[in-house]
Amino acid sequence: MTEQTFILGKDAALEDSIAKFQQKLTALGFNIEEVSWLNPVPNVWSVHIHDKDCPQCFSNGKGASKKAALASALGEYFERLSTNYFFADFYLGQEIANDDFVHYPSEKWFPIKDESELPEGLLNDELLKYYDPKGELTPDLLIDLQSSNYDRGIVAMPYTRQSDQSTVYIPQSIIANLYVSNGMSAGNTKHEARVQGLSEIFERFVKNKIIAEAISLPQIPQQVMDRYPNIQTAIEQLEKEGFPILAYDASLGGKYPVICVILLNPNNGSCFASFGAHPNFNVALERSVTELLQGRSLKDLDVFYPPSFNNDDVAEHANLETHFIDSSGLISWDLFKQEPDFNFVDWDFSGTTEQEYYNLLKIFNDEQREVYIMDYNHLDVYACRIIVPGMSDIYPQDDLIYANNNIGMDWREILLDLPHFHHSKEIYQELLIELDKQSIDDAIRVREFIGVVAPTQSGWATLRIGELKSMLHLALGELEEALDWANWTLNMNSSIFTTDRTNYYRCLINSLELFLDKNRDPVQYRNIFDKMYSKNVVDRVWSAINGSNPFYNLQADDEYLNKFKAHQRLLTAYKKLQKAKRENWT
Repeated sequence: MTEQTFILGKDAALEDSIAKFQQKLTALGFNIEEVSWLNPVPNVWSVHIHDKDCPQCFSNGKGASKKAALASALGEYFERLSTNYFFADFYLGQEIANDDFVHYPSEKWFPIKDESELPEGLLNDELLKYYDPKGELTPDLLIDLQSSNYDRGIVAMPYTRQSDQSTVYIPQSIIANLYVSNGMSAGNTKHEARVQGLSEIFERFVKNKIIAEAISLPQIPQQVMDRYPNIQTAIEQLEKEGFPILAYDASLGGKYPVICVILLNPNNGSCFASFGAHPNFNVALERSVTELLQGRSLKDLDVFYPPSFNNDDVAEHANLETHFIDSSGLISWDLFKQEPDFNFVDWDFSGTTEQEYYNLLKIFNDEQREVYIMDYNHLDVYACRIIVPGMSDIYPQDDLIYANNNIGMDWREILLDLPHFHHSKEIYQELLIELDKQSIDDAIRVREFIGVVAPTQSGWATLRIGELKSMLHLALGELEEALDWANWTLNMNSSIFTTDRTNYYRCLINSLELFLDKNRDPVQYRNIFDKMYSKNVVDRVWSAINGSNPFYNLQADDEYLNKFKAHQRLLTAYKKLQKAKRENWT
């Protein structure tokens, strides 16, 4: 008989979950491999898994055992497949953009009849007021990046408001821009997954509140910690390795099911705050400890910052975003004060997963927070995405206006076409004017700006708007401006450029200085430049300076992206999901 391992919070044995998830991924056509197994201290495991054929599809898992970590990673993989999260930052191409559905068969399209007014039927009165308090949202801001299909309209997803089970259509653009991965979950059962999704929302909400408000927390008493010997063993090993650990009750007086564990690094005076949430105290504590070392060995603990006495810096939204991305942001010294702002509570919201779901829902209801859920069953694994406006937001509402992820939508076709170098100088000048007029961030990577997967060995992989400006000025014969942006480019990218690209920019910078010097004849320096940078590179650079193609190592393409092979692999993965949706959507 096969060994059966059950852990708290899960409705199936780990062995059954792993076998089920692996079989279904294979049947769907995903070629999953496990990489980067880590077990730095006892009872703390983590693993990274990805699709061999499409590495953009990856997930991470953590747990107190190897099986728990693998089940966690596979569950997260299904969560991200089911919710389309793997594809949220990418343009899906003309074919899918005009297919019978782009995201899900249940999506609804709202044609744009007026460029200044949102179509009727989107959201509800409460959500319209929340997302558009000043009446600034225009339809173009709600076009989804994945389809970029303005002519088709705004695509929205059916979410069920839990308070009255009404259906509300929420634009995909709002979901992708403001919520990213928060509140997504997959599990063995509906309630197990929903508990995980709601717990994650509490974890991030409470974490932000504690960090932003510099709340001092009560330590968990030793007699309570003693109830969890496996967790204690992991903590004791970390402390033996020279990393003092502090475990705190982050429930804010028993209100939320959240724990905070902090690792101190006396080697460089830094600290790392890890949060975990679950209705069961034990599970929340274990998650906080395993999160400390997810994807990290003990050698990777020197990347965090010392605590700060400047609470304004700690509360900055950019700092909170950093905590969401990799937990490497600042925290306040005040979190550690001897006298806490709340008393310790030995809280317990546990029960069956169904009971736990309603226990968590009650907390939201008590705070008069509406919970919206979309369910996914098309992969034969229950998954959901949960949105709690005002609580689960990762980014502020005005990002829809000032930092929308579809901002590069109208630029995609022309930027992909630029390397053909067949446009007039007026076009290049117009592009430079528009980049400044639209205040496009010079540091943004163009591949992210237009939503494509770039060939790893091409210039597209590292091309930034600032580097593009250097190329455009070169196309215009504006050598001084091209030199300024070439210097900016090398300074910005020196740590990530390939040796060849670094050599090209060194040659370009020195060649531009040479050609701009009225007292020197470039011919006199050709031999030494050839020896320093190679004849081929000097040929390319000097030709660009004299009016030839300046778009170095950029492959031209169109919005079908057939020449972007890595992007095509992503689309191939997405088409596997589209097939499953057509066959299994209910």
